[in-house]
Amino acid sequence: MIKVEQLMKKDLARVQSGSTTAAAAIVMQQRAIGSVFVERCGEIVGIVTESDIVRKVVGVNLLPEQILVEDIMSAPVIGIENNRPIIETADLMESNQTRHLAVTKSGAIIGVLSVRDLLHPVSVDEF
Repeated sequence: MIKVEQLMKKDLARVQSGSTTAAAAIVMQQRAIGSVFVERCGEIVGIVTESDIVRKVVGVNLLPEQILVEDIMSAPVIGIENNRPIIETADLMESNQTRHLAVTKSGAIIGVLSVRDLLHPVSVDEF
């Protein structure tokens, strides 16, 4: 059985609260990722995704250089423990209407898992 930690990304992308959505989009573009965590005083307080920027900023004709990440972030961050079976992620994502989950270990965020990560080729037998 595949566990969450086997598919998660460990290198967390972060932006500081007070950053603009344009700055978050630049980080996403540079790292070829779809989300960044928002950090305040060393603590992750939210997550901003590509969809957030498109739907809440660009799609309503606002300027990404003027909108702060905390104005559009999702909070609190939805998480799943690293040792949980991957089969649980789809239900959690669907019930919370999200495509990104924080991966936690003893309550601390240690990674991120996106719906894209779930598309990695795996054998049905491994589920």
